Amino acid sequence: MDYVQLGRSGLRVSRLAFGCMSYGDQSWRAWVLDEAASLPFYRRAVDAGINFFDTADMYSDGRSEEITGLALKEFTRRDETVIATKVNFAMGPGPNMSGLSRKHIVQACEASLRRLDVDAIDLYQIHRFDPDVSIEETLEALNDLVRSGKVRYIGASSGSAWRMAQALSTSERHGWARFISMQNHYNLLYREEEREMIPLCLHEGIGLIPWSPLARGLLTRPTPADRSARGGNTARAASDNLSPSLYDHPSDWAVVDALEKVAAARGVSMAEIGLAWVLSRPGVVAPIVGATKLPHLEAALRALTITLTSEELAALDAPYQPHEVRGFSV
Repeated sequence: MDYVQLGRSGLRVSRLAFGCMSYGDQSWRAWVLDEAASLPFYRRAVDAGINFFDTADMYSDGRSEEITGLALKEFTRRDETVIATKVNFAMGPGPNMSGLSRKHIVQACEASLRRLDVDAIDLYQIHRFDPDVSIEETLEALNDLVRSGKVRYIGASSGSAWRMAQALSTSERHGWARFISMQNHYNLLYREEEREMIPLCLHEGIGLIPWSPLARGLLTRPTPADRSARGGNTARAASDNLSPSLYDHPSDWAVVDALEKVAAARGVSMAEIGLAWVLSRPGVVAPIVGATKLPHLEAALRALTITLTSEELAALDAPYQPHEVRGFSV
């Protein structure tokens, strides 16, 4: 496993981030694995050298954080592990149980620390921007968490480039902790981040940790006969209301077909080529990979060994057409 710096920070992370949304409580999502079924995935990730684990307070209403904390305590040394979690989405029905106000950020951080059973969160990320709260209030609260030792670094997830630029400028102006990472929506089927957000992050030294690098499974299987069956015949697809809103462009299937051809010529899985493409992109530090079957995790690990040729990259890039912005609303 290779380890690289996350942006211009001194934090070194594995080239894959282990996504923990799949582990928690089936009452939240039918496809989620419970604690007993989850632990082998954490063990395999650790054995493979992955040191970067990404979760969020909203995943299984906090249960994902609990399982992540338990698993990492059992399988890792805390000082060698990078734990990332996120704050914003609702954790209850009350008016202060969501968003990026000082009250919610501080309360949510303390709750995440308890669930993870750690003294500090290595990377605390805003789980989208909050248009109802001033960026000054949000960043000052995050800065106070860093100064208090409860958080070591801060990051952001999906939003407009102008909001990210505003946040970086505000931190610089006040001498506050600044975002070191952007967890953005980026894969072969969705490349709109290349227009503004990625150039901004490259210029500012912000590390990219893309979510959904395989487009929620669409980049792991050939084009189906029924093109309306975008999610395949899985438990996740049956309850996934997000994929249709993310991936509905007519050109998507041409990209999938190109990926299938490159993978077949290589004699490897489509998932391996799809991840290898993301790993090859400028600024990408560690795509976030989730798995509910161990072979899926093994495929992600094999992708680390693949270097795509210029001809293969050209074939994968050619079918893409511009999309509407997807993955955030503000």
